This record gives sequence, C-alpha cells and structure tokens, in this order.
Amino acid sequence: MLCIINIPYFFLSFIYNIQCLVVMKHECVEMLKQLTGKKYVVITKRGNRSIKLSLRKAKELGKKELLIQDQGGWITYRQFGEELGFNITELKTNHGLIENVPKADILIVNSMTGYFAMQDMEKLSKEDIFLINDASGSIGTEQAKFGDIILGSFGRWKPINLESGGFIAMDNKEYLPEDENVELDYTILYNKLKGLGERLEMFNELNKKIKNELKEFEIIDGEGINVVVKFKNDEEKNKIINYCERNKYEYVLCPKEIRVLEYAISIEVKRT
Repeated sequence: MLCIINIPYFFLSFIYNIQCLVVMKHECVEMLKQLTGKKYVVITKRGNRSIKLSLRKAKELGKKELLIQDQGGWITYRQFGEELGFNITELKTNHGLIENVPKADILIVNSMTGYFAMQDMEKLSKEDIFLINDASGSIGTEQAKFGDIILGSFGRWKPINLESGGFIAMDNKEYLPEDENVELDYTILYNKLKGLGERLEMFNELNKKIKNELKEFEIIDGEGINVVVKFKNDEEKNKIINYCERNKYEYVLCPKEIRVLEYAISIEVKRT
C-alpha cells in the first residue's frame, strides 16, 4: 500500500531557502577567494570585526610590535591594537604611502590609502614582517592580493557596498578565525561582487573627470577612488567646496588622519 506523507508547504519552503542560502554563501566565498588570491575566506559581521579578529590572531601567534600608518589608514587599527596590548609605532608616510618599514612583528595597512592612492603591496609583502592588508578599498585590484591576512568591509561607502558584513582571507589555515554565523543577504552580496568591476570602472571615470575639471589646483597624485585636492588659502578652499556642492559630491575637509594630513579637500568619489 502506497503511503503518501504530506509535508507542509512552509517547511519545504524553509528547507529550500536554507539550501539557497548555503549555495549563495558558497558562491560569494569562492568569488572572494578569486579577488584576494587566497585559499580560505571567512565572512564576518563587519569590517571592524575583521580588523579585530586579524589583530587578535596575530597576537595569538606571538606578535608584539605593531606598525600603523600616520595617515590614510583607519581609526580602529590603533584602537584595537592598544586594546590587545601591542606596542604600537606610527610610521611617517608620504601622504599615507609607506616607503620604509622598520623592524617590527606586524604591519596593518590600508592598501588604498585614504581611498585615493595605492600602496606598493608587492614590495611590502617582501618585507620580513607579518602583513595584514586592509583591502576594503583596493578589492578588485592586484593590490588586494598581497598579505599574510587580507581583510575587508562591505560597508555602505565601500566598493562592495552591501552596507553590512566583511571578510578575512588567508592561505595558512593557522590564521583562520572561527567561522561566525553571520546573517547577510548573500544573494545581494553575490550581485554586488558580480558588479564590482563595473562599479570600479564608474569610480575610475568619475575620478578622471574630477581631476580634469580641477587641474588648476594641486591634486595629490594617486591611482585610487577619491580625489584629494590641496588648497593654499580660504579662496582656493571655497572654490573647491563650491565645485563639490554644485556637482553634489560629498567631501571631507582635511587635515584628517583617515585621509591625509594636509590642508586639502577629499572628494569622496566612493560615496557616489
């Protein structure tokens, strides 16, 4: 006698949604592996969580001396470094770009400093130092593929702008943090990852347009997303601000540690 089991539709739908979630998360992880060139990727709750977990792992590995940028990095590099008990040295840089690396255990660096210029990550990767690459801005470029640990954010104003979540990537299983149960919309994240190249091209075109329109001013050189324009006096500053407001470009007034320590306007192309 044939026995037919009636399974409620909502239960079947629930199982189907779970399967889709697992598949989409797997696809996202595989794409992040390609973007970072690493074997292992862990999804995190946010970019700051990625930074903290990476520094904590370095501490567990016995690292004590931490190098950070004097400008162009992120505020939690120092905050978490102090919290975890590192001895911190602030590197003097060329507008956030690192030219010399003193002896230390660990360097955490924004590979697209201030979102306006690229570090030479290949050169830094050859230094005798544990390298953590914050690739939140450089993701999608070759500079996002160098480092013992690579991390990033999917925050609102990032190239992968999911508005929540982040990642950590590495080749060495020893550096893996515990996999967290992170609730993200992996379908949307997948689409953001698929559209990254197009989004970066849009940033690039707008970056070139702004630089051309403001060529009368001194622009800090850099192949990044944002455009940083120096000013000598209030008249120049107001001209640049008026240009931003006419074109509805958001901007950040510098000196500012997370951008550049110069009298300048950072035009936030990444927020478009």
